[in-house]
Amino acid sequence: MLHLPKKMLYALEAVVDIAFHARPDPVQSKEITQRQGIPQRYLEQVMQQLVHAGILKGVRGPRGGYRLARERRRITAGDIVRVISDADNLESGEQIFTSEIGQNVVAPLWAEAQNALLKQLDQVTLEQLCRNIEKTCGESGPKNISDFNI
Repeated sequence: MLHLPKKMLYALEAVVDIAFHARPDPVQSKEITQRQGIPQRYLEQVMQQLVHAGILKGVRGPRGGYRLARERRRITAGDIVRVISDADNLESGEQIFTSEIGQNVVAPLWAEAQNALLKQLDQVTLEQLCRNIEKTCGESGPKNISDFNI
């Protein structure tokens, strides 16, 4: 089965969390870490990529954090996946397929599969995902599960 990289899944979770919780104040990364269990080291890196791409706005100050740079209905899951995918491809800089069969047969097949996935993700807005949260968890969203060990 095809698996998306953790970084990409974390980015989707974080942006959906921000879309759902960023009213009226911005969402702090430590809140996302607590709610979603995303490691802080991944989260800050992902958030900066999303800020640079215009998906998120960073808000400075003691009550700072992140909020959406556009309306929820104008950001798709595909937008988020592309930002992380493009950043990872630029960072790695390596060609995956080195053989003639890989380049001429497998690479086009893989590109077609990726394009189909992105087309599907482009049909899903943050607005829709937030509505799904409300349907499954209620207006207040998922309950924070606290684990107190003494």
